Amino acid sequence: MASGGSKLSEIRQTSPLGQKESLELFLFVTGSVGFFQAHALSGQTESQIKKIRVNAARLETRIAELAKFGKNTQGGVDRVAFSEADIKGRGFVVSLMREAGLAVRIDEAGNIIGRKEGTDSKLLPIVFGSHIDTVPNGGKYDGALGVLAAIECSQVLGEHRFLTSHPLEVVVFSDEEGGSVGSRAMIGELAQESLASVSQSGKSVREGIRDLGGDPERLAGAARHNGEIEAYLELHIEQGCILDSKHVDIGVVEGIVGISRWEVRVEGFSNHAGTTPMNMRQDALLASSHLIIAVNRAVTSRPGNQVGTVGKIRVEPGAVDVIPGLVVMSLELRDLSADKIRALFELIQKESRSIEEKTGTKITFFPMDSSAGPALTDPRVQKCIAEAAGELGLSALLLLSGAGHDAQNMARIAPMGMIFIPRAGGISHSSREFSKPEDLARGANVLLKTILKIDRGYLQR
Repeated sequence: MASGGSKLSEIRQTSPLGQKESLELFLFVTGSVGFFQAHALSGQTESQIKKIRVNAARLETRIAELAKFGKNTQGGVDRVAFSEADIKGRGFVVSLMREAGLAVRIDEAGNIIGRKEGTDSKLLPIVFGSHIDTVPNGGKYDGALGVLAAIECSQVLGEHRFLTSHPLEVVVFSDEEGGSVGSRAMIGELAQESLASVSQSGKSVREGIRDLGGDPERLAGAARHNGEIEAYLELHIEQGCILDSKHVDIGVVEGIVGISRWEVRVEGFSNHAGTTPMNMRQDALLASSHLIIAVNRAVTSRPGNQVGTVGKIRVEPGAVDVIPGLVVMSLELRDLSADKIRALFELIQKESRSIEEKTGTKITFFPMDSSAGPALTDPRVQKCIAEAAGELGLSALLLLSGAGHDAQNMARIAPMGMIFIPRAGGISHSSREFSKPEDLARGANVLLKTILKIDRGYLQR
């Protein structure tokens, strides 16, 4: 068999093609793969490839355009999952994907997936994206930045005629804000009973998935498995204030906290507020007040970054002259350690037993389906992101994510990494959410450079 050099010489002698076309044919004939094949096909030198940058103005414009879907009079965005605004916004995103040269499909869970094939069909896809659904009166960057930056990365590579070795997949997950529905389905952990849950749109999850073009009765078709994805990346605004307060350009996420939630029912006895003596009452709201204080006491009783919140409460019968007989409230605990969350919950349960005895009430905890386990990012991907930032002349900082993300689920089946950019004042889930245009571009360029590093085999080093 001829050597590589003599084989190329043969091709040049027998082919009417020019030098560049002969090199391309040589790479296919000899089965060469990876960065050098893509490099040759793209017609770019390595130094030119290093200079590829996203179109910052286009990214900023598209974020503003997407924010029009669900824009409200308060200046925020009401694009809750499965709503008409969500459906129309998804249509806009699909049009951008196609403009970027991606082949688009909607999986059984309603996730939008845009794919661009690589030069080596044997390689696993590099997947990156986020979500576009919002909380009520939310901001225009949460989730949307990750989606639009992913499309921008794909589009700018196409405009530079750069072909990656790995396939690229841009994903828009369905209903992230309502409990990471799409990503749970993608890892095969969205239970059929979850489909009956009522979303913020008023539709059941089952109805919503169907309205997005999915098939809730065949969710198994949306599942991906360990070993099927090269890496998952997600660019996101930092929903805290660390980067902004420290004037750091890029956050390299080292882990996403676990989130455990319960619905708590406090049962007392409703009675006349004017005729029932104070020492004979079974006041469910009073017991709930003691429990809320107990939650705060338990969570602050030990060092660490753990947090606990009671953010929702309903009192029945809810009349000014009736002693509350029932309170239904939420309990949420977050930490990077599942063991610590478990220990805190046990402490809260112990306190609740004492409250029951003092108030003559019954307190019951019901686990909620929207809980998620802690997830560490892959150290290799962390290093890749940090190096990408450094090569772009940007400062970077390792930090935790106190908010949940689809990446949390994707870490179960693939090496996962997250990139954060600063938020002005650390404000998120608000109409006042804002990131500077230069921060948007910096984050997108770090994402782009990280994708290219992974494509060149960085994770295999």
